[in-house]
Amino acid sequence: MLEKLTNAFTDVFRTISGKSSISEKNIEDAVEQIKMALLEADVNLRVVRRFVNGAIEEAKGEKVLRAVDPGQQFVKIIYDRIVAMLGDTKQDLKLKGPDTQSVILMLGLQGAGKTTASHKLAARLKKEGRRPLLAACDLVRPAAVEQLCVLGQKIDVPVYKEDGAKDSVKVAQNAIDYAKKNGLDTVILDTAGRLQIDQSMMAELVQIKKTTSPDEVLLVADAMTGQNAVDIAKSFDEQLGLSGVVLTKFDSDARGGAALSLKSITGKPILFIGTGEKTEDFEVFHPERIASRILGMGDVVSLVEKAQEKVDMEEAAAMQKKMARNEFTLDDMLAQFQQVKKMGNMQSLVEMIPGAAAALQGRDLDTSGMKRQEAIIQSMTKKERANHLIIGPSRRKRIAKGSGTSVAEVNKLLKQFEKTKLTMKKVSRNKGLQAQMMSQMMGGGMGGMPGMGGAGGLGGMDLNALAKKFGGGMGGFKF
Repeated sequence: MLEKLTNAFTDVFRTISGKSSISEKNIEDAVEQIKMALLEADVNLRVVRRFVNGAIEEAKGEKVLRAVDPGQQFVKIIYDRIVAMLGDTKQDLKLKGPDTQSVILMLGLQGAGKTTASHKLAARLKKEGRRPLLAACDLVRPAAVEQLCVLGQKIDVPVYKEDGAKDSVKVAQNAIDYAKKNGLDTVILDTAGRLQIDQSMMAELVQIKKTTSPDEVLLVADAMTGQNAVDIAKSFDEQLGLSGVVLTKFDSDARGGAALSLKSITGKPILFIGTGEKTEDFEVFHPERIASRILGMGDVVSLVEKAQEKVDMEEAAAMQKKMARNEFTLDDMLAQFQQVKKMGNMQSLVEMIPGAAAALQGRDLDTSGMKRQEAIIQSMTKKERANHLIIGPSRRKRIAKGSGTSVAEVNKLLKQFEKTKLTMKKVSRNKGLQAQMMSQMMGGGMGGMPGMGGAGGLGGMDLNALAKKFGGGMGGFKF
C-alpha cells in the first residue's frame, strides 16, 4: 500500500541524509520533490499547498539549518506534518456503555464495501466484549440482505431482517426494538447505497438518522477512488453530519490520495481501514503508524500486535523450549509457515519491517517460494520431518515428485532448514530485550519465520540482506 509515496519519500530522504549540512536551496528542492509526489498520489491541491508551505517555513528555521544532524531533523518535520495531515491521533468510536444501547449508521455508495465493512466492525466489537446486531436495511441492492445474513452467520452475530420489507426506516427502528428485547447492546445499520449520490437516497438516510438517533454515523469510502472519496465524504457530511470514515481497499491503494486528504478537507477522522478480504483484515487507523509506513520507517508496533493476536502463546513457549534444546524439526518449520500465514498478507507484513519497503523498491513480494517449501515438507513422512538426517537421495526424489518440485529444491530446503535451526538456537539464547520480545511474539523469533535467518522463504528473498540495510535489524537484533 502507498508504494509510490514511500518510494518518493525514500529518494528525497536519501538525498538529504547524504549531506553534512542543509541549505535553503536543498530544502526547497526536497520539498518540491515531495510536492510532486503528493500531487501524483492524488492528494488534494489545497492540502498539498498547506503541507508544503508549513514544511518549508519550519525546515528553514535556524534549528534545522544548524542542527547536529539536519537530515534527521528534516525527516522529523515531514513525519510530523504527515501525522497532522492524517489526523494527529487515533480516534475511537464513541459508544455508550454495555448496559445502554448504541446505534451505528453505516453509509456509502454501492461498491464501496459497506456490507463487508459492517460485518468486520461487528466482529471487532464482539471481540471487544460487546453484543452486536447487524440490521439489513439495504432493500435496494439485490441479495444485499442475503449477503449480510451469510456474513453474520460466519462471525456468529445475529442479523435482523424482514422478508418482503419495503420501508428501510421501519426496518431500522424494528431492529433497534429487537435488540433491546434480546439484550444486544450495539446495532449496526447496513443501509442502501447508489452508484452515485442522489436525492432519494439522501432523503431515506436522513429519515433513518432522524428515527434512530445513531451514536456514530460512519461513511464507508473506497480508497481506490482517490479524490472522489473526499468529494463523496463532503457531500454525505453536509447532509448527514458524519462522525468518521471507514476507508476500504486500503491494501490496494498504491497512491494514498484519499487517506492523506480526508481529514484535512472534511475534518472527519478515519477510524478504520480495510486491508483485505478476510474478516480480520480490518484495522484501527493510527495516523502516526501510517505516517511511518509512508516514510519507509516500518510499523513494528502493528507487527507485534498482529503477532500477539494470531500467535498462540502456549505454542510459542513450547517452541522456545524446543529451540533452547536444539529440537527444532521440519514439523516445527511447517508450523512456522502456518503461523505467519495466520498473520495476514505477507507483503503487508514485510512492509511493517523498518526499511523493507525501500529495499523492495516497489516490487511485489513473491511468496511462491514459501508455498513450494510448504509443499515439500508436507510430502515428507512423519519420521522424515522428525529427523531430516534420514532423508537420503531416494527419499529426496520421492519428496520432489510428491510436492511437484525438483530434487535441487528439496536439497535447498534441507540446507536452509539446518541454517534456520542454528539461527533459532542463537536467538533463543539472546538476552536482548527486543530479541526476547520478538521470539515470544512470533513463536520462536524472527529467525524462526520462514525466510528469516537465511531460510529462504518469502519467495526465496534473503532477509538477512535486508536486515543489513536496516542497520542490523530491529534495534540491533540480527535476523
